[in-house]
Amino acid sequence: MINLKDLFEAVICKQKSIMEKNSRRFNLIGYLKLFLFIMFVATIYVMFTRWDDIIFKITIAILFLIQIAAWIYHARLGERIAYSAGIIEINCRHIARLTGHWTEFADIGEEFIEHEHPYGCDLDIVGKKSLFQFINTTHTWHGRHAFAGDLLHPEYSKEKIKQRQEAVAELAKDNDFTSELEYHFSKIGNDPAAHLLVEELKDESPFMKKQLLRTLLTYIPLFIIFFTGLTVIFRWNQLYLLLVILFTAQALLWLIGLPATYRYIQSVNRLPFKLNAYDKVLELVDKTKFTAYELQQIQSNLTTSNISASQAIKELAKIADRVSVRNNPIIYFIVNMLLLWDYECAFMFEDWKAKYAPYCEKWFLSLGELESLLCFATMKKVCKHTCFPKISDIGGVEAKEMGHPMIPNDIRVTNQIRLNNNILIISGSNMSGKTTYLRTVGINIVLARAGGVVCAKEMELSNLHIITSMRIADDLNEGISTFYAELKRIKRILDAAEHNHSTLFLIDEIFRGTNSVDRLNGAKTVITKLNQLRAIGMVTTHDLELCDLVEVITRVKNYNFTEYYDNKKIYFDYKIRPGKSKTTNAKYLMEIIGII
Repeated sequence: MINLKDLFEAVICKQKSIMEKNSRRFNLIGYLKLFLFIMFVATIYVMFTRWDDIIFKITIAILFLIQIAAWIYHARLGERIAYSAGIIEINCRHIARLTGHWTEFADIGEEFIEHEHPYGCDLDIVGKKSLFQFINTTHTWHGRHAFAGDLLHPEYSKEKIKQRQEAVAELAKDNDFTSELEYHFSKIGNDPAAHLLVEELKDESPFMKKQLLRTLLTYIPLFIIFFTGLTVIFRWNQLYLLLVILFTAQALLWLIGLPATYRYIQSVNRLPFKLNAYDKVLELVDKTKFTAYELQQIQSNLTTSNISASQAIKELAKIADRVSVRNNPIIYFIVNMLLLWDYECAFMFEDWKAKYAPYCEKWFLSLGELESLLCFATMKKVCKHTCFPKISDIGGVEAKEMGHPMIPNDIRVTNQIRLNNNILIISGSNMSGKTTYLRTVGINIVLARAGGVVCAKEMELSNLHIITSMRIADDLNEGISTFYAELKRIKRILDAAEHNHSTLFLIDEIFRGTNSVDRLNGAKTVITKLNQLRAIGMVTTHDLELCDLVEVITRVKNYNFTEYYDNKKIYFDYKIRPGKSKTTNAKYLMEIIGII
């Protein structure tokens, strides 16, 4: 069996060796640059103070060229060092996932937490110690939202899920490629303004509708500069006043149009990401030969009808560079006085949008989808004993050796699941594994519906919609008790089961917030209603009397978790068994704590 940790450590070791070698070169070239600069200054000094000879001029030219080459090489070494450091960091995070230290990752997807979501909080999909925190490798706004959407709102057909599975499998096979791709995405960064920028980029509204006025504003500066040149060359002193008038009029044109040009090009002025980093991503994707249909589609979306995303980003970067002149007030004033610079930038941006606006949203969404697929590929890299589930019409879910993907590989306990047109009542003592089992089933179904791998030897399921009632808390602000909050959640489950026959419910410790008599009666009523609606799902309980429903409802089946005792210690094997529980441990646990 291949040790996953060894694979990542091998990459880290290789990149550390490369980084050390490049660091030595980087320092050496740094000293060389200093030496060349001193030589350059000294040669200029000697030439101007002692010998004005052709040899010194040639020497100065050679030193200048060597300095330029040294600066370029030095910068490239810096990029290589940063790349190695980035790849090391990415693989260190994979090792953290393997060793259980992923809970220290800062990004928990907090902005995606929805307390009213059908399953997001109950199954730990987002938030602290969540699936998002575990396998998230996204770095851009669109990537993060695509990944969160795939986890919380997957709406893929059976065929689409299969295509996504093929894409995830292809990405997971090449750790070098995915690491490089993630590194380049990390240079872009997550900026909430990215969404607003795309909205502005795809807006095809023209800056100036009157073509004649645009032509005049384009050529007037050229005419004035040409006229100024003639005046200076031929010393037409009598026309200097006219030049002053022309430049003043041009300045007035700039000031009059300043509010309009600012509004039009402000999105370029505040570009929330580094366009060069996007270019690196696009270049890498473009040159890669994919076999999975989903990846080929992403690749084709980035080059539509001979319109290249890479070329568009390069052109947009040039416009952004021109607009950035605003950051230098003196130069900004001069170029607008001479060239009506703001108008020229606006016209360039208008031309860019006329050519690329219909496609740019698709580019960003496609790159976001690619980042999301990288996350699901990460699951296959760090979780042992995974498989791609079969999506069929079995009307439920079946799996062998299914485990919770976020539990470390070496301590994970696996179980079976067979839930076809059934309601499972799972009984058992405290801490025996009932709740974890529900989350194990739920999380693996979430992964399956998004086209990812599942933590199981085999798995087959329908395209199910999950709804849960697990983490229930009172709300003091709204005056809602725990019991009433759970009633509301149960009502949502009943409504979902009534309107969607592909619903799978997971209810943990049903009606824990009320007395034992009401709890038992209420639980029987709910399960009876769910049975009438032909819903499938699982309910955990401490009330063993609830297990007697198996005698009156044929679709109900009993399963249990148990414990055993050895040398006055309690042990759990976390294995599910058929039938209802025959053990309790509350009294024993109270003895251990010292209550009794």
